[in-house]
Amino acid sequence: MRLVPIAFLAVIAIGTVLLALPPARAGAGAAPFVTALFTATSSVCVTGLTVVDTATYWSPFGQVMIMVLTQVGGFGVMAMATLLSIAVGRRLGLRGRLLARAENQALDLNNPGRVLARIAIVMAVAESLILVVVAGRLWLGYDYAFGRALWYGLFHAVSAFNNAGFALWSDSLTQFVGDAWICLPLTLGVIAGSLGFPVMFELWWTGRKPARWSTHTRLTVAGSIVLLVVGFGVMLAFEWGNPDTFGPLGVADKVLAAFTQGAMPRSGGLNSVDYGAMLPATIAVTIGLMFIGGGSAGTGGGIKVTTFFLLAYVIKAEIKGEPDVVIGRRRVAETTQRQAISVALGGVALCALGCLALLTTSPWLTLERALFESVSAFATVGLSLGVTGNLGAQAQLVLVVLMFCGRVGTVTVASALALNTRPSLHRYPEARPIVG
Repeated sequence: MRLVPIAFLAVIAIGTVLLALPPARAGAGAAPFVTALFTATSSVCVTGLTVVDTATYWSPFGQVMIMVLTQVGGFGVMAMATLLSIAVGRRLGLRGRLLARAENQALDLNNPGRVLARIAIVMAVAESLILVVVAGRLWLGYDYAFGRALWYGLFHAVSAFNNAGFALWSDSLTQFVGDAWICLPLTLGVIAGSLGFPVMFELWWTGRKPARWSTHTRLTVAGSIVLLVVGFGVMLAFEWGNPDTFGPLGVADKVLAAFTQGAMPRSGGLNSVDYGAMLPATIAVTIGLMFIGGGSAGTGGGIKVTTFFLLAYVIKAEIKGEPDVVIGRRRVAETTQRQAISVALGGVALCALGCLALLTTSPWLTLERALFESVSAFATVGLSLGVTGNLGAQAQLVLVVLMFCGRVGTVTVASALALNTRPSLHRYPEARPIVG
């Protein structure tokens, strides 16, 4: 379990050294240490928050390093989470292993190497499809030279599927706000990457019908659809007449922008309109969507869709006075419920502490902007209200810690809790403290 954070720290250290080299910067001299560390952490943790403009600050060598670190980080996240779920299943008793096998039908619990190969294939195919569409559009529709179109298509395909949020355009996707050939493939790549490998494999590799889906897949797919609809509806309703965002757009462009921006808070990080100009109500909903994040064992961040909707089922069962939490004719174990509560409350605590640290180190920040930045870092989203580049070194280091904890911490903590589950040989007398 300890190898996971150590491995990510090692990659971040290597990335920091590479980005601190003079050839990595477009201008004279080398990038400052904190800038290199922040960018390397944001890349490996597939966040996308930046303190400098990726398009102009970094040289082609530096941009290639960012893309490589993003790819390594995205593959590492999917592989780490998937292999840890296998490890959990193999460490359980016979009954637990049978349940784990039933819930992870798409994973070969006895052949991790085959699982890693399948993850690599899924990533390669998805990124290749995005690359072809985006590069073709830039080449044929925007007169990009073929080589440049291919490079831009590759960079943004990796960024989108890995939910990284990096862009080689200084304004991210705002110049393409009404171009479906650019926004749609990148948005669909973000959604696909955020589902998680176990879900992707069960949906597309095995071809199982919905009636045979595992509980995890049911929760992830249904929850993702609900959150996408909520994000789309909120963006469209709240920002429709905002003169600084959707107001000047035509109806079709507003719908496309709402779909793009409704999906990106799930951990995508790219933006086709200025988030800093959005209404407070939209920002509040966006913070909630960022905190929830994507699916388990995927490139999305947050506390995960399954965690959030499992807690919703727990509340539902409690309100109805039911003794068990039931999802699709399956009873959810109490240990799993406690793990979900622990991950969610841990995420709330980290975001609150991060927000407080940002307000302390940067007193000029408003509570709204500090909370947005801290949740975006913890959930490895990469969206910003335009303040990241103005933060001092101390505040940047706060975000570095949040990105690392949000990316590596939630998975390792959840796995540690699962592996730490052991039967008790005795029980204390029951107590009922007053709640509420």
